[in-house]
Amino acid sequence: MRQLLITLVFVIGASNLLVSQRLIHVFVALCDNENQGIVKVPKGIGNGQDPNTNLYWGCGYGVKTVFTRDKSWKKLNVPLTKDGKILDRLLFKHATEDVYLLAEAYDGREMEACVKAMLDAASGNLSVDIEADGKKLAFGGNSDLICFTGHNGLMDFTPTWQFKSGNSKKRETIILACYSKSYFKPYIAQCGASPLIWSTGLMAPEAYILQSAFRSWVAKESNEKVRDSAAGAYSKYQKCSLGAARKLLVTGN
Repeated sequence: MRQLLITLVFVIGASNLLVSQRLIHVFVALCDNENQGIVKVPKGIGNGQDPNTNLYWGCGYGVKTVFTRDKSWKKLNVPLTKDGKILDRLLFKHATEDVYLLAEAYDGREMEACVKAMLDAASGNLSVDIEADGKKLAFGGNSDLICFTGHNGLMDFTPTWQFKSGNSKKRETIILACYSKSYFKPYIAQCGASPLIWSTGLMAPEAYILQSAFRSWVAKESNEKVRDSAAGAYSKYQKCSLGAARKLLVTGN
């Protein structure tokens, strides 16, 4: 009987540990003057084949810069990927919570691949397994929060993809791109994911939005508070009213 109780305690403890761990996967489509239908930006930050200087990765408000400087996140070593479409990747562990963040920078020429990978993850059908920090971390379709940031590629092409939910896990999405709600809505519905934040108009999809949203999400605040955190950051950096930012960044269907 004593051995049985010890076993039960171990199993319950392991189960609680598994449940407490949460994963965030961010798909970044590098800004690309030549290969995306965007308003041209300066050459250095609009080179979609150079993540180090790219607007959405290596620049001051890019994902790499923002999260590398954020003391709430500790950068970990991450294995290189053999996927040539992905030019850089970063892995972070939250300083105080059992939350891991994987960010991947896609070649600006590979917008379609980036969007599809994000939606495959949102549907639970993408497997991205990483061994790091002494653990096996299952990102992709096993992530709790799946994000996309960059130009809205769906403005440039019409996908023929069909998605079907691949597992019963609750998956939330943040899609930072111009008019992302109207363009991505039918696909997110197919994926069976819950839209945490997306946009209703033109926007600058910079990483301080994710940074603020993640802060609230990690604290397990309500969807509205997560959205308000993101809107607050957008209002601050874009120098627009909070009301305007809240109308731009919305939550739910």
